[in-house]
Amino acid sequence: METLGNEEHIIIKGDAIEALENVVKDNSVDLIFADPPYNIGKTFSGHIEKWETDELYLDWCYEWIQLCIQKLKPNGSLYIMTSTQFMPYFDIFIQKRLSILSRIIWAYDSSGMQAKNYFGSMYEPILHCVKDIRNYTFNSKEILVEAKTGSKRKLIDYRKNPPQPYNTEKVPGNVWDFSRVRYRMDEYENHPTQKPVALLERIIRASSNPGSTVMDPFAGTFTTGFVAKSLDRKSVSIEIQEEYVRIGLRRLNILNEYKGQALKKEVRTFEKKNNKPHNTPTLFG
Repeated sequence: METLGNEEHIIIKGDAIEALENVVKDNSVDLIFADPPYNIGKTFSGHIEKWETDELYLDWCYEWIQLCIQKLKPNGSLYIMTSTQFMPYFDIFIQKRLSILSRIIWAYDSSGMQAKNYFGSMYEPILHCVKDIRNYTFNSKEILVEAKTGSKRKLIDYRKNPPQPYNTEKVPGNVWDFSRVRYRMDEYENHPTQKPVALLERIIRASSNPGSTVMDPFAGTFTTGFVAKSLDRKSVSIEIQEEYVRIGLRRLNILNEYKGQALKKEVRTFEKKNNKPHNTPTLFG
């Protein structure tokens, strides 16, 4: 296990459970965003994330979830994702330990091939949980979105005295429409399950304040740490794969090189002849 970074932005290269047990202090984190492997056979840096049985996967998840709960401050918040088939098990486990405020649906369109013999999945579930239902951070004014009734239709609410126009802004509901990260987007990194900046911006703005500590135990492309830094929060990022740690060191501007190699962004491109993807280093860090 290796700890990199500085006091404000820490990167722990190592196993999530080991890092949570031995490095991160209890009651030290304001907000956790956890996006673990989904146990559906995705390949991460050459490693296929698939457990021998669903029971073994869930046992592993329950262990790191419990540790995350220990790391949260008394007024802390946890956002947690998994696949649609495993979320019911997460929900039941967590509701005995935390208060679940919202069951969020991150919905997106897909231009790729969909299932032909059943209804394909076009969303990912997110749980928003807190330790203390009476004391937690939720900055509603930081995440307002357009209220179409008021801003576009300009209707009048005659139930009020005197009648007033409908609000033009509102707090988002629990169905979020954010595009998935595609390989030609500016924010794209070489990772199969990258989460969009816009998704993390909403979560971090809503459930933390400047100076707060935000933790991601499965950092991947380090979008959580990247957004936390841009919003003047501190971050703790845990990642086991060195390829992705290199992304984090670059995105958080912690190092210019690692183990003697310059940290440059790799852009996924396609060869015209065989249409196979390959990585081409760019000229920017």
